[in-house]
Amino acid sequence: MQIEVLDDDEALARRGAKLIAEHARAAVIERGRFVLAVSGGRNPWRMFRLLADEDVPWAGVHVVQVDERVAPAGDKDRNLTHLGECLLAHAPLRPEQVHAMPVEQPDLEAAAADYAHTLTAICGAPPVIDLVHLGMGPDGHTASLIPGDPVLEVQDRAVATTGVYQGRRRLTLTFPTLDRSRAILWLISDASKAAMVARMCGADRSIPAGRVASANATLLVDRAASAQLDRPVA
Repeated sequence: MQIEVLDDDEALARRGAKLIAEHARAAVIERGRFVLAVSGGRNPWRMFRLLADEDVPWAGVHVVQVDERVAPAGDKDRNLTHLGECLLAHAPLRPEQVHAMPVEQPDLEAAAADYAHTLTAICGAPPVIDLVHLGMGPDGHTASLIPGDPVLEVQDRAVATTGVYQGRRRLTLTFPTLDRSRAILWLISDASKAAMVARMCGADRSIPAGRVASANATLLVDRAASAQLDRPVA
């Protein structure tokens, strides 16, 4: 894992936007398209707003979701709502380039299977996503891979459902899907996550974030969240 320690959220957002743009340009040159999987949380929205102003070959970009809460369209709990405000309203992406998780379907298992088919159509079988953006909660969860949830053990599906967490069920990409991605970009800040950052970087499999493959990962972390890392970083 490559680790970069930056001063604050704004620095994280700017660096993250530039890294995503670099990956997008390289992927479109090499493969003709770039598939970006986006997570929710507090941190990434500024990054995605800045990404809209970067030099990105938007015609070749597809945006998919890492996870989504089961909530009505436009609900403030939906990651898609914030993504629309921060990125989709500012970048020249056509509707067919944005692939929302179908969490409004009444049958969530069918919704997960449908989204897995969507990923296969875009990224091949099994799906290989170009870049996955991830964050991490103070409990060590990432995506909607939540401590203690049976979803942690799903190995035979690209997309799965979760139990109720913070009042909502969710759809999430599974560990095998994350691990097949060509690159992972972690964006983590805040002192409340310092202990979990250290455990994640130590590949502590007792927390979900520690189970994500790290060979092709870059961690952008602020100084507060990096406080318990025990090795020198740039």
